[in-house]
Amino acid sequence: MSANAIDVSRLGTARSGFETASENWPPNVKAAHGKPSPTSAHLGLEILAVNQADGIVEMAFNADDKLCNKWGGIQGGNVAAMLDDAMAFAIGLNLDWGQISPTLELKVSMLAPARPGRLYAVGQVVRRGRSVGFVEGQLYDEAGQLLATGSSTANFVTLKKPDKKREKK
Repeated sequence: MSANAIDVSRLGTARSGFETASENWPPNVKAAHGKPSPTSAHLGLEILAVNQADGIVEMAFNADDKLCNKWGGIQGGNVAAMLDDAMAFAIGLNLDWGQISPTLELKVSMLAPARPGRLYAVGQVVRRGRSVGFVEGQLYDEAGQLLATGSSTANFVTLKKPDKKREKK
């Protein structure tokens, strides 16, 4: 393994701090797992494990040919979307119910071509403030080679509750 490679077989395994049973995940992560966004479903997202205390999420993507450019590699925007999912789920681990965390800024560095197959992503909160969070992510292939890294800034938004007066009209 190269210096940037990891043992991806460890991802999604039960170990200290990591929860693999979806019924024990935070409610917002459980809800997104049960009904993924159309984009996440298109990317083949599968959440593997979460570490709520440390703000870490491990996931896999079953990347098929529909995500490729004409040269057979996963198109860069799809790689960025995978990292955005990993980082968004990480920052979402400790949101209150009814909060969302829109991405304010996203930076992705492509280090090696991503090819169709099973890809693995890790998202981790670097720092969380009251209204803004900073997150990092990595994307690996099945051999554990680091393909891309990302960093993201997200803000926290509480969705408005329905106005009872307007509902009656």
